[in-house]
Amino acid sequence: MNLKIIFTIIVALIHTYIWYLEMFLWTKKKGIKAFNLKSKKFADETKILAANQGLYNLFIAAGLLWSLTYNKEDSVLFFLTCVTVAGIYGSYSTKKISIFYIQTIPALLTLLLTLFN
Repeated sequence: MNLKIIFTIIVALIHTYIWYLEMFLWTKKKGIKAFNLKSKKFADETKILAANQGLYNLFIAAGLLWSLTYNKEDSVLFFLTCVTVAGIYGSYSTKKISIFYIQTIPALLTLLLTLFN
């Protein structure tokens, strides 16, 4: 298995985990801590929004895996670009550098591996 495939799978797994956090753990201790939510009450009030966000993360993961399964390099590039842009925006808008490290850097490395491999 080549490096770009391994990295693409890693990015898909990251987004599958984010989906799980947003969809099922948002109002739990782990979700509240992971997203640095201000209170359990806030988590309860926003859980529908978080579940919707979670679905989008799952769609990204599914798109990446579908692209690998059917050898659609242009689709892999599209989804990795989406993740990279979303990670940059998320990090900037929330002032959380961890988003950049967790989401953007793996996607950007994978994007570069895909482009130059």
